[in-house]
Amino acid sequence: MKTKMLIILVLALAIGAKANNIVVSNVTLTGQNTSAGTNNPANFTFVRFDLSWDNSFRLNTGPNNWDAAWVFVKFQITGGTGCTASTVWNHATIATTGHTGPATIDGVSDTRGVFIYRSTTGSGTNSWTNFQIRWNYATDGVLDACSVTVKVFAVEMVHVPTGGFYLGDGVIGGNGRFEASPYGAGNVFQVTSASVPATLGGGGAGSLGNNNAGGMSGGADDFNNVTSQSMVTSYANGFPNGFNRFYCMKYEIGQEQYMEFLNTLTGTQQANRTNATVAGNFHGSGTTSPTARCGVKCISPPSGATPGQYVCDLNNNGTNNEVNGDGRYLAMPLLSAPDVMAYLDWAGLRPMTEFELEKACRGALLPVPGEYSGGTTTFTNVTSLLNAAADNELSNTIGANYNGNGIGGPVRAGLFATGTSTRAQAGATWYGIMDMTGNVWENSVSVGNAAGRAFRGDHGNGSLNAAGQADVNYWPGINGNNTLTTPNGVYGGVTGVTGYAGMGFALGTWNSGTTWAPVSNREYRNAWNGLTGRDQRNGGRGVRTAP
Repeated sequence: MKTKMLIILVLALAIGAKANNIVVSNVTLTGQNTSAGTNNPANFTFVRFDLSWDNSFRLNTGPNNWDAAWVFVKFQITGGTGCTASTVWNHATIATTGHTGPATIDGVSDTRGVFIYRSTTGSGTNSWTNFQIRWNYATDGVLDACSVTVKVFAVEMVHVPTGGFYLGDGVIGGNGRFEASPYGAGNVFQVTSASVPATLGGGGAGSLGNNNAGGMSGGADDFNNVTSQSMVTSYANGFPNGFNRFYCMKYEIGQEQYMEFLNTLTGTQQANRTNATVAGNFHGSGTTSPTARCGVKCISPPSGATPGQYVCDLNNNGTNNEVNGDGRYLAMPLLSAPDVMAYLDWAGLRPMTEFELEKACRGALLPVPGEYSGGTTTFTNVTSLLNAAADNELSNTIGANYNGNGIGGPVRAGLFATGTSTRAQAGATWYGIMDMTGNVWENSVSVGNAAGRAFRGDHGNGSLNAAGQADVNYWPGINGNNTLTTPNGVYGGVTGVTGYAGMGFALGTWNSGTTWAPVSNREYRNAWNGLTGRDQRNGGRGVRTAP
């Protein structure tokens, strides 16, 4: 009887970059275990689902890595004996072990979700059935007799292995590029351990320079050829320098992903995560017309704490989330830094550091001066599309591998990749991460100021504060911090991430041509006060330290 009451309603939703058709289906709850006693914290049940996505891989040569799905669960209590029904969606506590399925399942120590990936080498479509991951529901305050609704979300990720890599690309004299001492000679810097570099600037042996902080329009670093800063305390506190392995989102946050995120928030939270709070208005423009190809639209407005409803409707025809024309698989533009941080907190991810950013692009390869994320110094810009805004949106420009201008907004995630494309043709990083150069800006945590260096690599806990702000200790902009010289600190119930200090952006956009596109260009990586607004060029991507 208790099992039947618990499994009263189950919703299956996939959240992810559908360029590779990641789909969660056939979700049920099964195997409720109450043997520890009525409402005992040890009680659990299994969330069962099928999972598939295209263009998956696991390699034992080259990058020696794999792609994975980061899977997490949200639940809502809908009734039951002794249970209070609520419209609030909560993050489920997923056990570190006890899962079953046809692929490798790695739990994580903070119980926010699991990674699922191929157990053996291979490539192509995954089509897996009957995963069962253990939900410790009693830990989340759910009684044995509660009725619940669950949503299962999956985000495609790419594993970046442990190992050394290089910072800077040898270009001398501009945009704050990293370099090794002796400075000014075009020397690239090699990271060889989780505590390197220990010193920023100053010119001493083993220090990491920055072309004397020249050409940094977003604000210069607080170190240069003469002035040094130490990273020792930052590393001791957990600052990720990229040497240790991590997972990076394969694609930028997509429009359907952001829409589904909004639809799990309260009305109060929604009002702070979008300016589309009137029926018929679009995110970003705040009017009845979309801008920058952003099709996330409000169809039912939030009212106080009562949530509204959001859909994808880029063609503005009132038929929502349709296969053709609504842009649901396009990268999401018009995100402020607080928007990105809120999404990552909600998903149990975290922002990447700028060291991790450069490693994610070039891997362990020696840098090529001026290279883009595809490993080359040239690109072909997409100027026209086939099936524009549809699920199968394609480039109509021969040889295109970059979205730098001419389309009027971001394109479908992974647009340039095919089953036979090379890294350069797909515009992919060494590890197979897509769209790092172009489309929308990539955010990263800076090492060029005290605010950024305070970051400790903490992951999101799956929930936001009542206002819809990220509330993770030491994250960029926590408690409204906009002062680069002030280290970000503990949340402590103040305002959450409403500022930008410690966050920068990089790697080009859909309307910037080659500006900022090279992997090592640091012009705006230190800071930019525009990050608190919804700039049409800004998107987001997250990472998670590998378990």
